[in-house]
Amino acid sequence: MEYKYNFDKMTQRRGTSSLKWDDCDGAAYPLWVADMDFEAAPPIRKALEDRVSHGIFGYNIIPNEWYDAYISWWDRRHNFKMEKDWLIFCTGVVPAISSTVRKLTVPGDNVVILTPVYNIFFNSIINNGCNVCEVPLIYNKSLLGGDNLSIKDSDLVSHDIYKIDYENLEEALSDEKTKLLIFCNPHNPVGRIWSTEELAKVGELCAKHNVTVLSDEIHCDITDPGKEYIPFASVNETNKNISITAIAPTKAFNIAGMQTAAVSIPNPDLRKKIWRALNTDEVAEPNSFAIPVTIAAFNEGEPWLEELRNYIYENKQIVKDFLSAYPKLKLIPSEATYLLWIDVSGTGMNGTELEKKLKAETGVYLTAGGEYGRSGENFLRMNIACPRKRLEEALELVKRIL
Repeated sequence: MEYKYNFDKMTQRRGTSSLKWDDCDGAAYPLWVADMDFEAAPPIRKALEDRVSHGIFGYNIIPNEWYDAYISWWDRRHNFKMEKDWLIFCTGVVPAISSTVRKLTVPGDNVVILTPVYNIFFNSIINNGCNVCEVPLIYNKSLLGGDNLSIKDSDLVSHDIYKIDYENLEEALSDEKTKLLIFCNPHNPVGRIWSTEELAKVGELCAKHNVTVLSDEIHCDITDPGKEYIPFASVNETNKNISITAIAPTKAFNIAGMQTAAVSIPNPDLRKKIWRALNTDEVAEPNSFAIPVTIAAFNEGEPWLEELRNYIYENKQIVKDFLSAYPKLKLIPSEATYLLWIDVSGTGMNGTELEKKLKAETGVYLTAGGEYGRSGENFLRMNIACPRKRLEEALELVKRIL
């Protein structure tokens, strides 16, 4: 398709104190940490320019326009009506997760996660003295068959390849030391969009065992064209009453460095606890740029996001077509995120071994799947949110060792 916005631009990021580019051991093609090599949407850059031109950067409040931007976006894009009172500003989803773990647990408690899952969940649990309780997702590898399935067939297969193990989940939730489930919706790294029925079942089990759900929904706006995610709290009153939802414009609009996010908490008693936690940890006050970029993203960034989703989807097809020639690598069909999950067990190497080989011999840097839990050890995670030329060059280099 023709694009109004230039996602093909090869912007130089090295030497800008970029985590992705300047902390990658010199890799020529860092396709690892989850940020994008695309310039932010023009309305966001304009909002920053306007704010900078004012020239004064003192303490900031949260204006009504910030609340309105979130409420309008979730109503318009995700058919979920949030209320102003539910929303609390936070400097990031990760700070929100860590503050929530500290507030709702004591050292020695269990926190459940469905693995493989975002590696920082582990840090937030361990750093607060709690026990990581891994409940591995059911991986139906046999459904991948002898060849890679097309991502275009995701309606049929993506919900079957990875499923929630409800029996093991309930066993973990029933432990009296279990206080919290950190849930990833959509799921990073496997690219799953959870169905209404799955979300309702998770909520039912957690309510039964008095376990709070912290739903990380930061990837919710990066879904394949025609695919929509379902907010955990939108499913029913049970889910709404037991949950904290962490949301942000940062992943979808590539503004993670702006340190801006929110938590949405319908339950007033739970909201009071988390409000106190965020303020105690001093992560509830915005910098001078966090508010204007959020308002601009949600109020004016939709056309840019729609093109981005198509561009990422086309990048997925390129990787799928490339891997179809290498049956030892199995691409997991993806519905969401710009991260691809690749089973490398057929190569005779685990994810860590292949990651090191790729980086050393090709300069292509992917993330070893073991970072996301024991069930990810035979996988690699690949970030494809980059200009197409960069992706294609990286794939050409990968051919050297396949």
